[in-house]
Amino acid sequence: MRIDFNDIDSMTFPGMNKGTGTMSARMYNDDSYRIIPTAIHPGGSIGAHMQDSGDDLNYVIKGTGKAYCDGIEESLMPGVMHICPKGSEHSIINTGEEDLVMLTIVVKK
Repeated sequence: MRIDFNDIDSMTFPGMNKGTGTMSARMYNDDSYRIIPTAIHPGGSIGAHMQDSGDDLNYVIKGTGKAYCDGIEESLMPGVMHICPKGSEHSIINTGEEDLVMLTIVVKK
């Protein structure tokens, strides 16, 4: 299977999950996966939410941030992956001056 994200329109989300600021994303979604190249813009965050559709894997490509999963804080930087298992609560915050660019893959369970 080949997915060309150039053919998927970018969407902008203000205050995702009651977070702050904005994020932009292109989303592929089927019965097994949700694959989302995303950018959380400076000052933005994805608010705390329950991860109920499956395991959420976030690979950082550019920028810096923090992730919280079940109360545990993790630093985010290029080359780091944050994994939030299904049933956990998590949030992600851009702490830098540039976009926090990630490839997010949700493996649905």
